[in-house]
This record gives sequence, C-alpha cells and structure tokens, in this order.
Amino acid sequence: MADRTLVLGGARSGKSIAAERLLSAVPDVVYVATGGHDSGNAEWAERVAKHQARRPASWGLAETIDLVPLLESAGPPLLIDCLTLWLSRTMDELRVWSDLDRAGLVDDRIANLAAVWSSTPRRVVAVSNDVGSGIVPADPGTRLFRDLMGRLNTTISLASDEVLWTIAGRTIPLT
Repeated sequence: MADRTLVLGGARSGKSIAAERLLSAVPDVVYVATGGHDSGNAEWAERVAKHQARRPASWGLAETIDLVPLLESAGPPLLIDCLTLWLSRTMDELRVWSDLDRAGLVDDRIANLAAVWSSTPRRVVAVSNDVGSGIVPADPGTRLFRDLMGRLNTTISLASDEVLWTIAGRTIPLT
C-alpha cells in the first residue's frame, strides 16, 4: 500500500468514495474534514451528513485546516477531505480574496504542507478537485484560486507515492 495517496477528480466524480475505499479495512482512520461549518446552509448539512453516514463508526474525526501538526505526528492513517476546501479556507484566513497580492502567503503554506506531506510518518490519503480543465474564469480572484489549486495539486502529487484520477465513479492510477 502507498504511504501517501492523492485522489483527484472533478466535482461529484466519486473521489471521496474512492479515498474511503482505500482505507475501508483500517478501523482507526482519522477523517480530516477541512470544510468548516456553514451553519444554516441545508445543502451543506446534507452533504456532510452523507459523508458521515458512509464512514465506519470506528473512524475518528478532526475538523481543521491546520494539517501540518496532524501530518507531523505519529498515529493512525489520515483521510483528508479535501485539499480544495483547505485552499479556499486558507485563502479566507490569509485574506487573499480581498487582497490578491497576498497570494505568496498561500504559496508558502502549500510549500510547507508539501514538505510535511513528504515526510509524514502516517499513511495519508487526500482528496482534491481538479479545477483546471475547464474554462478560464472571468474574474481575477477565481483565476487565482484555479492557479493556486493547480499548484497545490501538482506539488502534492509530486510528493505522493500514488496519484489516482476519479471520473464517473471510476478510478485510474496516474503514473
């Protein structure tokens, strides 16, 4: 089994299910939810409930975007779902959306995450969206997000033992 796996795909492609399947035989996985809380949003609550219902009851849960301490520590395998939400929330935290010139701070976080990802003592599977295959976004903030997402996926992919592409519920290894 690979120690570091990245599962890529488009929206609703089945990548979370594929990632969960990779760790389904492990009883003590820590599911790392990076999405945060969107109180009052019924659609978001329904998505979260579906994810929770699929996971084994024995799996733990960490709701955070502070991935570095988790990756640096020894422990059970991690399933990080997902790096796309990590990036969006990191951009929120660093106030990049209101000042696009702060994007270098995100690049620093990506580099730090990749360094820790490369040396983690844990088995880790991360899910991420491929957002770069579509049209070029019209506004600068969305273009920046797309570009940063591409850099994040490329950086983590190159530091991974295995990269999988999921489309229409099917998973293909990338070499």
